[in-house]
Amino acid sequence: MGGYSDSVSENHFDVVVIGGGPGGYASALYGASAGLNIAIIEYNKLGGTCLNVGCIPAKELLETAAVFRTVNHAGDFGVLAEASGVNWDTVMQRKQKIIDQLVGGVGSLLKMRKVTVYDGQGTLGADHRTVSISGGESGDVQITGDAVILAAGSEARTIPNFPIDDRRIVTSTELLSIPALPASAIVIGGGAIGCEFASMMSDLGTKVTIIEAAPNILLSTDVDCRKVVERSFKKRGIDMHTGVMVTGQESSPEGVTVFFGEGEQVTAETVVVSIGRRPMSETLGLDATQVEVDERGHVKADPIGRTSVEGVWAVGDLVNSAQLAHVAFVEGMNAIKDILGEEVMPIDYDSVPWCVYCHPEVAFAGLTEEQAKERGLDVVVSKHRFAANGRAMIVGDTDGLVKIVAEKLPDGTGGRIVGVHMAGPWVTEQLGQGYLAVNWEATIDEAAAFIQPHPTLSETFGETVMALTGRSLH
Repeated sequence: MGGYSDSVSENHFDVVVIGGGPGGYASALYGASAGLNIAIIEYNKLGGTCLNVGCIPAKELLETAAVFRTVNHAGDFGVLAEASGVNWDTVMQRKQKIIDQLVGGVGSLLKMRKVTVYDGQGTLGADHRTVSISGGESGDVQITGDAVILAAGSEARTIPNFPIDDRRIVTSTELLSIPALPASAIVIGGGAIGCEFASMMSDLGTKVTIIEAAPNILLSTDVDCRKVVERSFKKRGIDMHTGVMVTGQESSPEGVTVFFGEGEQVTAETVVVSIGRRPMSETLGLDATQVEVDERGHVKADPIGRTSVEGVWAVGDLVNSAQLAHVAFVEGMNAIKDILGEEVMPIDYDSVPWCVYCHPEVAFAGLTEEQAKERGLDVVVSKHRFAANGRAMIVGDTDGLVKIVAEKLPDGTGGRIVGVHMAGPWVTEQLGQGYLAVNWEATIDEAAAFIQPHPTLSETFGETVMALTGRSLH
């Protein structure tokens, strides 16, 4: 798309972006760096869920848990120290300081690139080029754009008859600012977010119970990686009830009792509802437009972000994709490339990087062994555990493994790498070479030729690859 207006109107832009989260601000920053005149509209805080009530604060609390865990195991290293407790006020202050720095950084970048920022709720007009802004400090304003990018984001899903407050029944949003850490908690939902919260609270002394409707926690992860987490959770006293539905709750002075399954119940001080996130498409006024929305509220878009209306794109949690901040960044940049008429490589959602920051961590890219077989691929698998890794022994964290799934060659060795799955110490920082291998369609022989530095945790990836060549070292 080209031919942008040279109008001098201060209310007309090349691109109008509705939403200031990762997908929205990535669109704005990338478009502005390409010379486009951009407006971005945000009704709450720049940075969206990720910076304010998602990725960043959640990982800060997980890092607090990691430090607490490390101090309590200092004696294993001959260091005489022990954590007597957690100053929750300090934890909250540190979390907010990090958020404020990052949100301020986004604002400064937008200002530096001359992006016009509007404070308020943006709704799309019937002509698909006019956006009305209201309810914020910018007042009631109408602006127009040659292109519009919808990036309204998402909010935590809730359960009927589970009234949300700031302490007893909370979603991820409230938990990240909870006044005090509860003595006991029930986490409803055993996906990535639920497991991260369960891990964090358990490490800091909370008695945790997970209730998950699916047959297993972390259902979308590789079975061997999932088992690593399950074993760790059980060892740490986290109770897990899977394959059961929550049927109701009852509050009392003793806490909140959650009923589930066939007459089962459990009581805790706090209930964390962590059953996923819902798109906020209803805030965009799309009923008055031709932009199509599916039955779950996601804006329908093709792999490049084009909606059913020419000149309107949708990115981030608003579309039915991965609901990952780093994926939203790319979706936003792809929309800008498409607006500029440039060639765009659609995202392969089967191969994006996934990271779960519970302890042990989980990280993966590509197909699981089961998924590969379901698609008719003849595969061979190699697994190596961190228990034999020197660096893992040194840091005192040996739970976990690396698992590689590759196409099977006639001689039984591995060919193209189709999946890399990791569970264990710092695997979220180790996934890079596995992600590149999957997305560059590297073969086992190609990946095995690379030298891994010693001693590092990443050597386990190298050993796992090498075993699929038909020869191994250790």
